[in-house]
Amino acid sequence: MSDDEVPGSPTPPPTKTTIGLSFGNTNSSIAYTGADGKPEVIANEEGDRQIPSILSYVSGEEYTGTQAKAQIVRNPTNTVAFFRDFLGKGFGNVDPTACHGSAHPKKLGEDGVGFVVKEGEGEEETEISVEEVAVRHLKRLRQSAADYLGREVGSAVLTVPSDFTEEQKSAVSKAASKAGLEIIQTIHEPVAALLAHDAKLLQSGEGDESKHDKIVLVADLGGIRSDIAVIASRGGIYTTLATAHDYELGGSTLDKVLIEYAAKEFFKKNKSAGDPRENARSVAKLTLEAEAVRKALSIGQNASFSIESLIDGRDFTLAVPRTRYELLANKVFASFTRFIEAAVQKAELDILDVDTILLTGGTSHTPKIAANLQAHFPSTTTIIAPSTSATATNPSELAVRGAAIQASLISEFEKEDIESSTEAVVTVTPHTHHPIGIVLGNDNFAVIVPADTPVPARRTAQIPVPAGGDVLIRLAEGVREIKVTKPEKPATNGTKDADDSDEDSDEEDEEVRERVFKSKKVLAEAGIKGVKKGGKVEVQVNVQADLSVSLVCREVGGKGGVRGTIEKAQGMNGSAK
Repeated sequence: MSDDEVPGSPTPPPTKTTIGLSFGNTNSSIAYTGADGKPEVIANEEGDRQIPSILSYVSGEEYTGTQAKAQIVRNPTNTVAFFRDFLGKGFGNVDPTACHGSAHPKKLGEDGVGFVVKEGEGEEETEISVEEVAVRHLKRLRQSAADYLGREVGSAVLTVPSDFTEEQKSAVSKAASKAGLEIIQTIHEPVAALLAHDAKLLQSGEGDESKHDKIVLVADLGGIRSDIAVIASRGGIYTTLATAHDYELGGSTLDKVLIEYAAKEFFKKNKSAGDPRENARSVAKLTLEAEAVRKALSIGQNASFSIESLIDGRDFTLAVPRTRYELLANKVFASFTRFIEAAVQKAELDILDVDTILLTGGTSHTPKIAANLQAHFPSTTTIIAPSTSATATNPSELAVRGAAIQASLISEFEKEDIESSTEAVVTVTPHTHHPIGIVLGNDNFAVIVPADTPVPARRTAQIPVPAGGDVLIRLAEGVREIKVTKPEKPATNGTKDADDSDEDSDEEDEEVRERVFKSKKVLAEAGIKGVKKGGKVEVQVNVQADLSVSLVCREVGGKGGVRGTIEKAQGMNGSAK
């Protein structure tokens, strides 16, 4: 007993260790924020930071992670994979497509989802519910975190897709509880990724950049699905404007292109052996190797298939240059671009409105995806990916790092307090739909409160008045327009050079598009008399939670001022009073 302790005093409860947890369909990961405030991704016993969400049963032994993934070739019917999205759903609502090469989901009871595997050493089959599979997987993750940190882990902040229902969130939380983890908060994967990205900007000394008003598109490109969120970041507060989901577009889609190519090349040279696509074991081998080749081509210019005994005892090798791969998968790469642009349109925005595209998820390592986005979006849009930024965080780790940061911020609070102070659905956060600003001379519109700003909000602007005198302030609601102009063609005086082609070049036809704001409707007017020469007028706009607007105008350094309120009505109509 130390000198400071009082005999008989109760022992203080042990400090609760809270981790960030990403439980994906393809891979899972764990992170923890240390005393320095920087999140660290935790490796499991095998040294993997991206841990396959797979369990396999061989002769009474349970394998997880990378060891379980290897069993997809040798023991597919007893290997359970791609099960996360089945949690909280009835059997009639699950899509078993991704499980084609592993244990297939079965109907348990009235409408439950589970798997039938041989757990023991004999031939007896056992039914395991998808919840029990999740419990076993999460228990391993918790133990890996505890072994790494050297202390017990009792709670976690968990990332979930933005389309997860309350039933699915509840099912994951229930499974985690049975695994010994209290889920103190679930956080949407795109928001977690953006939180980690902005936190890195702060730590690198670019704090002001993370607080700038901006529209960020977070594209989570996973192994078997892709999810997108368009987020307005206003003063460090995030508002989700739109989400989009494609359950058949991901890394596996690119793998299928490589599988087709490799299978055709093998069949050309080994027709007597048969088509490997017609043999389940050969398809499993091709699938694992295609994933490895795709990942290798993300960091190098060349990679090779190398499969022992692909079919009929015949080995297979095939060199794949990156240029060949990108040509083969051109349509798939175009699908990623179209999907991302569709999410922008769903948010009722133009691509010129998007300030940043943050690529997250394992498939985001593919350079061609980022290159296509750079070519498609304007130069004002920053693409954050490993191939475009040397300092970009590993996209496979962004979401879990964000969860760890969130865990460090809220771990000392009680769960009830966290729930009561957190918006249930970020997308319902009240926010302005149009920008609010002032109309200057020549009908120029200066934005003070940008569109999609969460409310309540307060913004201030100062207007220089070089000549002094009386000043009329007109507060207006604005509208964004896309101005399209074409470069003027040089005059030809009616003649045409013989070398000129009949069609204009692409450069001549290229349109220049820019975003402009114009006043849509004047909300209120205020007059400031006798401003000193060279003085400034300060305009403060307060938007309340009910979208009513209050206006304060005054001369900087002067006395008094003008105040007014615009009642919120349809379309924010109203009058100053």
